[in-house]
Amino acid sequence: MEIGSVFLILALFLLVGIFVGRPVFEKKASAQATSDQADHERSALLAERDRLITALKELEFDHELGKIPAEDYPEQRARLMQRGAEVLRRLDTLEPPAQSQSIEERMEAAIAAHRPAPVLAAAQAGNSGNGGNGSSSRAASLPVAVPDDELEVLLSNRRRSRQDKAAGFCPKCGGPLQKSDRFCPKCGAKNL
Repeated sequence: MEIGSVFLILALFLLVGIFVGRPVFEKKASAQATSDQADHERSALLAERDRLITALKELEFDHELGKIPAEDYPEQRARLMQRGAEVLRRLDTLEPPAQSQSIEERMEAAIAAHRPAPVLAAAQAGNSGNGGNGSSSRAASLPVAVPDDELEVLLSNRRRSRQDKAAGFCPKCGGPLQKSDRFCPKCGAKNL
């Protein structure tokens, strides 16, 4: 037997081995691709769930502020809750839950976990010192911002204090004036 014949036989065995072993290698690759695809889908569903929770929180906050009409709020909330339930159902098909709670209970628990802590007593005490005018009940009914966001607290307290002290309008430009304004904030005219 010559060396060329040996190489030819080895090459033939190698080709047959690759042809026979190909399904085994493809199963491993397809199993890994399926696993990666399931992980990607689960990650996308978790991101969608978090987005829906954030949207529900924003909707609730906007409703408390009065930005959303009372007749539109239940419809929008129901639509977001329905979409959240669909996402949780799809997550359950990928990974069954360890709890025996219903999807709605799990969605409510997730929302409650993301809700801010109760408002500080100091912020509430700021509402009760509003004097005896009629707008104090309106200011007291406004929600106080979450203490975690200091800028929002400062802005809401400033808006609340400015609502109670409206003094009229500038005679020069017609812009709104507050009792504390010495000059018009719009045109700079002296407030008499």
